[in-house]
Amino acid sequence: MAERTNRNTKTQEETPESLIDVLRAVAKERNIGFEMLLEALEAALLTAYKRHYGADANAIVTVDRTSGAYTVYHRRAVVSEVTDPKAEISVQDAGEPYQIGDFFDEVVQPKDFGRIAAQTAKQVIVQRIREAERDTVFHKYARRLNDLVTGTVQRYEQRNMYVLLEGRDEAVLPQSEQVPGEMYRINDFVRAYVLDVKKSAKGPQVILSRAAEGLVQRLLEAEVPEIADGLVEIMAIAREAGSRSKVAVRSTRAEIDPIGACLGPKSSRIANVTDNLRGEKVDIIKWDDDAATFIMNALAPAKVVAVEIFEEDGVALVTVPDYQLSLAIGRDGQNVRLAARLSGYRLDITSESEFAESRANYIAQRESGVLESEDEAVVEEALPAGEAVAESLDLDADLIRKLEEFRRERLAGGGA
Repeated sequence: MAERTNRNTKTQEETPESLIDVLRAVAKERNIGFEMLLEALEAALLTAYKRHYGADANAIVTVDRTSGAYTVYHRRAVVSEVTDPKAEISVQDAGEPYQIGDFFDEVVQPKDFGRIAAQTAKQVIVQRIREAERDTVFHKYARRLNDLVTGTVQRYEQRNMYVLLEGRDEAVLPQSEQVPGEMYRINDFVRAYVLDVKKSAKGPQVILSRAAEGLVQRLLEAEVPEIADGLVEIMAIAREAGSRSKVAVRSTRAEIDPIGACLGPKSSRIANVTDNLRGEKVDIIKWDDDAATFIMNALAPAKVVAVEIFEEDGVALVTVPDYQLSLAIGRDGQNVRLAARLSGYRLDITSESEFAESRANYIAQRESGVLESEDEAVVEEALPAGEAVAESLDLDADLIRKLEEFRRERLAGGGA
């Protein structure tokens, strides 16, 4: 559809030439598109016109991109027979060179429109600038999703931490994404992981995390050049924020030791990661495509005698030396819990002296179809009853009590 304009009815009213210069300066300072600001100006002038001279008018406003001159037109479609005089004009009345389907634009700019436009346009332009800035911030951090950012702590509200990024953009570190035991004071620097970016009525909301597994991954990528270069790959991460993480890595080249690369000279690289995590221990585990071998690696520092995989059940029966049972389980079950998350299997750990009985019980339950629920199976990751522990391992009464308490807590809480 062609667009032809009748521009000779009235003289256009000029906008001060300095307006274009102002818009260009604002566009540069706020990093907003110049064309976007001009479109905002046109929308503002149109709003002002309709507010004062009739909202039912089929009006359009154009601003000259060079001089800043603005003009208000009444736009009508050229038709053969007019049914709505406000929106249509006959081809005879339009005259040459208009044809059916063209637009006929007639200048309808009132003499006092400049004063009214100046009052209204300022408010609308400021609003559009604010919206444009919000979009800029949203897209800026949307591109940095799952990446690291650094900022300063500004305040706390309802235990949520508000962080100022790059000196101007506010982000929130919710209590749920904070690490227990980590304390930050106002104006402290904090390094966090961009977990999500959302649009809201108050502007973009950047959500940070210090508890996400992705934080460990990005810190390792920043410290280990081999990971950044693709020579070493992070295959899986299991984390209990603030306490311990297990990271499975593999090398894409035979001559590169993935664990040594992550540790660095005198363990300097992993020490830097630990410092950024405020003392959280990070175990580097060698990935293996063989599930049984990988589970053995994941349970380090405990030594594993054998691993039997039941793929259809997602269960692995793990046998460790009697004296390694408590080490394999870890404090409060942490070691086996992280290894289970890392490998994706439910781990049933038992000592050598109890392996035959434990395996026979599992096979019997499996064949009878009366296997424990997944949560109970995770809890029973070879945490024997107190008396059995005492007889087989000769452990002291305090440790027996702790193991029993942990077993009851896991049953009550639904497992790892």
